[in-house]
Amino acid sequence: QVQLVESGGGLVQPGGSLRLSCAASGNIFSIGTMGWHRQAPGKQRELVATITSVGNTNYADSVKGRFTISRDNAKNTVYLQMNSLKPEDTDVYYCNTKAIVYGSSWSSDYWGQGTQVTVSS
Repeated sequence: QVQLVESGGGLVQPGGSLRLSCAASGNIFSIGTMGWHRQAPGKQRELVATITSVGNTNYADSVKGRFTISRDNAKNTVYLQMNSLKPEDTDVYYCNTKAIVYGSSWSSDYWGQGTQVTVSS
C-alpha cells in the first residue's frame, strides 16, 4: 500500500559525503514521522535519524553534527545528508515512515529495501 524507494548509496572515501533519498508512493492519506535506520550483518538495526511532519529532528549520538535529515512533504520524500563519513558508518541504510493509507483509521510502519553505504579508502 505504501512503497519506499531509496537511492543515493554507494562507495565513498573516509571524510567524504553522500546524500540518501527515499520517496514514498502509493495509496497515501498522510505521512507522519520519517526516518533512517542502519544495520550491519549480524547486528541489530539501529536508529540514525528521524524527522516529524513539522520538521522536528532526532539523531543518534554517533551521527550528530555530521548527518542532516530533511524532508519535502510535497514530494513525500526524506533525505539524509551524510558528511565526514567514517568507516564505521558502513552499513545498509533503511528508510522508514509511518503512514495512513486511504480507507484506514490507523498509522502503520513501512520500510524501504535498503541501500548500501560503504566508507573505505
